[in-house]
Amino acid sequence: MTVKQEDVTGLPPDQMVRRGVSYVPQVDNVFPSLTVTENLQMGGFVRANGVKGRLDEVFSLFPDIAVRRREVAGRLSGGQRQMLALARALMLDPQVLLLDEPSASLSPKMVEVIFDRIRVINQAGTAILLVEQNAREALAVCSRGYVLAMGANRLEGEAGSLLANEEVGRLYLGA
Repeated sequence: MTVKQEDVTGLPPDQMVRRGVSYVPQVDNVFPSLTVTENLQMGGFVRANGVKGRLDEVFSLFPDIAVRRREVAGRLSGGQRQMLALARALMLDPQVLLLDEPSASLSPKMVEVIFDRIRVINQAGTAILLVEQNAREALAVCSRGYVLAMGANRLEGEAGSLLANEEVGRLYLGA
């Protein structure tokens, strides 16, 4: 993978972060004993300055957690934790955001909210690499998709083409 024309393949995580790559794992993606604000401050650990200003920007993107900024993250709902994890990853203004199953175990309403935020983040200029089993939602927010089967790349192409593909519809979209 290249970021700003630099190959970052194989770099240790701390170097990936310093080069503009943020990652949101599927589970265990917040510090449950820290407050919402403390979680976000941890996300901005390599920022030279401007943590307060970035906190304000991130809170404006995620108002559901802004109102809980002093609450311990362990008390948040699953959807709120996912928002917090996304928000923490954004504290560094990443060039690339890696998301692993952002809709896992969320209610349909919260899935809608999370994918809306993903769309907004992408439209603001952050490249997103998304791994997601909810193929319909993923292809609706992506420009390009890869369909994996048994660990191998089975299909790839423009998201709209994959959504319209009969094989994808039959195997992954319940069509």
